[in-house]
Amino acid sequence: MSHAPPLGALLRQYAAGSALTCDPVEQGLLNRGYRLRTTRGRYFLKHHFDPETADPAAIARQHRATQRLADLGVPVAPPLTGTDGRTVAVIGGHAYALHPWIDGRHRHGGQLTTRQCARLGALLGVVHASLERVMPTQGRTPARPTDATGATEGSARAEGSARAGTGGSAAAEGVDPARGADPADTFALIDRLLARVRRHRPHDAFDELARHRLLERRALLERHADRRPPQGGSVGWVHGDFHPFNLLYRDGEPAAIVDWDRLGVHPRAEEAVRAAVIFFVRPVGALDLAKVRAYARAYRRTAGAGPAELAAAVHRVWWERLNDFWMLRWHYERGDTRADPQFPAASALAVWWTREYDTVCEAFAG
Repeated sequence: MSHAPPLGALLRQYAAGSALTCDPVEQGLLNRGYRLRTTRGRYFLKHHFDPETADPAAIARQHRATQRLADLGVPVAPPLTGTDGRTVAVIGGHAYALHPWIDGRHRHGGQLTTRQCARLGALLGVVHASLERVMPTQGRTPARPTDATGATEGSARAEGSARAGTGGSAAAEGVDPARGADPADTFALIDRLLARVRRHRPHDAFDELARHRLLERRALLERHADRRPPQGGSVGWVHGDFHPFNLLYRDGEPAAIVDWDRLGVHPRAEEAVRAAVIFFVRPVGALDLAKVRAYARAYRRTAGAGPAELAAAVHRVWWERLNDFWMLRWHYERGDTRADPQFPAASALAVWWTREYDTVCEAFAG
């Protein structure tokens, strides 16, 4: 880590004793986390490093939301309050928050029983319904979509990266908030990425797969360009990054939903679909539809969402995935290979989903 947290000043501000150990949590892509043990207990120290989410006022809003959710019984880990009455500590121009340490482990969909999948869907439904109770509704407008540079809901959400920003996918360039990605912009992006693949040396197996998927995706988009989705569905406050590495389990039950950095106003059913796609994708790039079905039925029941809303969300997220190349942009434009292990399954999913479109819709909305 290039920046060591100022433990002395932080712990004095929180009256949290003296540091005994402080170990970085290596899995985060956007922010920095530390497993901290002091003379007064164990904590998770979060350094809000990502410039998109490091505004102290926005962090304080997230903190208020998690405290209100905790009061409603939602499994979260609200931050501790400092001696100045604030939950955000700004030291040397950097923003920090101290949370209780939550013992638990992350679980992907393959490690969940069908009943646990239903509980997962019900939990996200409760989150959405509870956020409607605790967050303001006046003047609510959807947040601006993240561009193709890479981080939205599973972003770097990189699917499979703990305490990351959005476990999912970023939309392509030229995103219209009402309609989703414009295939003309995606075709241009594909051409730029193909040129980078051709120039990359030494040419390796990743380059071969990238080239294959880019050509394959261009052909799919040419066949389905007329299916660009209409305006999105009902918006509301959402977690913004609900995926396996932002949910801790203990004794088979959810212990805490973490990383609320992407809290915002978005189409709620789309978060439900994106989360399911991340939880229930198999290594071959297909979804476990039996688990999706159990999850989706429970979500609809607790969130009060109808089948038509879920079906529309499936279409919009399918289109998003069809136009999504954030992993390749990280690899070729940033030289960042941390998301590479997720690329084979994620890239295969778009192809499988297009072929099984009706079956996927039925699993979410049936």
